[in-house]
Amino acid sequence: MLTKVDLEEFQNKLLDRRVQIEKNLRGTTLELEEMKDLELNDEGDYAAASAETIVDSAILVQQRKELNEIELALDKIKQETFGTCEMCEEPIDRARLEVKNFARFCITCREINEKESK
Repeated sequence: MLTKVDLEEFQNKLLDRRVQIEKNLRGTTLELEEMKDLELNDEGDYAAASAETIVDSAILVQQRKELNEIELALDKIKQETFGTCEMCEEPIDRARLEVKNFARFCITCREINEKESK
């Protein structure tokens, strides 16, 4: 069971990560806007810019997904359900939460969930 101090610690980590992601999203979005304004002189420039844009877009998608997970975790802290597996409703191991602060499932249920979603 997580203590009040544990919850505050996780909340601070989540809030710090949220700030970092929001900063990353603003930066990447600005870079993508600047790319649209570039004058590309040849196919090589265009190919390089396109490849970079694809990578940046994939990063944006991943970061937005993580941001949603963080928001969910912060809501769970408020509702006092943080650290409880969404499937089996057992406590999620603290070591797992340390690695993935916004974990929604215990290790066992995560593996089941991943197999079902494939």
